[in-house]
Order: sequence, then C-alpha cells, then structure tokens
Amino acid sequence: MIQPSALQKGDLIYITAPAKAIEPEYVIFAQNYLEKQGFRVEISPNCLGNYNYFSGTDQERLSDLQQGIDHPEVKAILCARGGYGCVRIVDLLQWANMLREPKWLIGFSDVTVFHHRLFKLGVQSIHGTMPLNFKTNSAAALQTLHDSITGKKPDLSWNATNHNRNGKANGKLIGGNLSIIYSLIATNDAYYFEGNILFVEDLSEQLYHLDRMFFTLKKSGILDRINGLIIGGMTDMKDTAVPFGMTIEELILQHFVFTKIPIAFDAPIGHIDDNQAVIVGAEVELSVEIEQTKLSYLN
Repeated sequence: MIQPSALQKGDLIYITAPAKAIEPEYVIFAQNYLEKQGFRVEISPNCLGNYNYFSGTDQERLSDLQQGIDHPEVKAILCARGGYGCVRIVDLLQWANMLREPKWLIGFSDVTVFHHRLFKLGVQSIHGTMPLNFKTNSAAALQTLHDSITGKKPDLSWNATNHNRNGKANGKLIGGNLSIIYSLIATNDAYYFEGNILFVEDLSEQLYHLDRMFFTLKKSGILDRINGLIIGGMTDMKDTAVPFGMTIEELILQHFVFTKIPIAFDAPIGHIDDNQAVIVGAEVELSVEIEQTKLSYLN
C-alpha cells in the first residue's frame, strides 16, 4: 500500500464537503484549529454551499474534491462531514493524481466510500474526525488525527470488555461505517477482506438491521475470511416497540460461535466524541487481552 507523505508545518490542508451540507461555523472552527497547528488551510469553493440535502450539486461536489486531488500543493484532503452523497460522485472522480502524488484523505461515516476506493487503488487513507465534530472531540481524537497526518502512527489502546474474544492477529486494517461496507459488498469498490483486520462502527440503526447486515457479512463469507474484528461506537442504536431481544454484543457474537478470531468491542472509533484516527490500509497487529486491547502499526 502507498503511504502518503507526512505533513509538516506550512503544508496545505484542503477542506471540502462531498456529501451533506454543513454550517459554516464548524468549518471555520476547524480552519482556525488547523492553522494554530501550523498548517495552511484552503476551503473548497462549494464547501459551505447548499443544494437540497447536499453542500452542492453532484457536479459541484465532484469539482471540489477533484480540485483537491489535482492541486499540486495540497497534502491532505479533509472531508467536512458525512451524511450521504459520496457514492454519487466516487465513479466520476479521476483518481490518477492520487497515485502520482498521494495525499491523505481524511474522514469517516459516509466518507467510508472513499476509503474503499483508495484501498482498491492501493493508497492508505485516514479514518478520523471531521470539522463537524472538532468542537466536541476529545483531545485524543484530535491528537491522533494530527499524529496520523504527520507520520507518527499512533497506536490505540482501550479497556477490555467481558464480551471480547481474546487473541492476537495481524493484517491490513480495513473498515469504517458498517452501513457503507454493507452497501458496497459485491461492488467494484468492495474491500479485499482475506487475512485482514476489519473495524466497524455505525449510528442510529435498528437492532434488526444491524443483525441483517451481520448476516450478510456472514453469508457472503466475509466473517470467515477476516483475521480479526474491531467493534467501534454503535451509537444511538434503536430497538423496535416489541424488543428485538438481544444486546448488540450478543447479536454480533452469534455469528462467531465456530470462528476463533480475536474480537474487540468498545473501540474509540466512530460517531463518538473520542473518535480516534486509524490508518486504513496499514499493516497492524490486533492484541485482545484480559485487561486491554491494543491496535499497533507494524511498519
């Protein structure tokens, strides 16, 4: 996998909104924060726009992201927020300059669409926080993002839970928003799962739909091909009027009765304030132990 160059003070970060519209205050807050860290910041022409649900028309959002990909001075592209819309433009983008001059693409949630495409192209990217969340993020969320773009590759560690499956495994780190991963199975952008470490997170899903998505991962053979599984924030999950009857942990673990891979719950990844950055496509080791889980970079 190609690893984009580490940023230094004075390098240019480009903020764009490839999906849902965002209020200007969040983008300006992020711009000020990043400039205080020593970076230059450019906001894309339509980043603060509105077109129905989106920040702009498909063509405007496409043009903005393409400008970031092609800009010779841009070292990192920071997506302003998720929502929905990335899949509408991913096939229209010209990605060649990401291979000629690789740069970090940063985001989570709907931005998982772009993590898929870059993984298929062999370019690492950063699953991390976005301007919409900078105001409420934990110090660790912002610090791990800074460390990731500046080449420090911060390991993640968090407390164990009683639901974990202990063990150790290596592989490339893949993942992101579960609904997006589910939606891209059997498409031209589907992840290569064999021998890799999968992390998932999600927001505001019904428990029965979470169950449906995991059944799809199981029936497609994905859960039999991964080396390890990390469960991040399953935030604001919803139940039906007649309860589904299983916890999130029970729902997930039922698919691994005959599969002995390490499984770690409660990772600081996802739609949570402590959304720590991880590098998609990096070689990692997942170590799930009695008291602590650790995700370490291998190179």
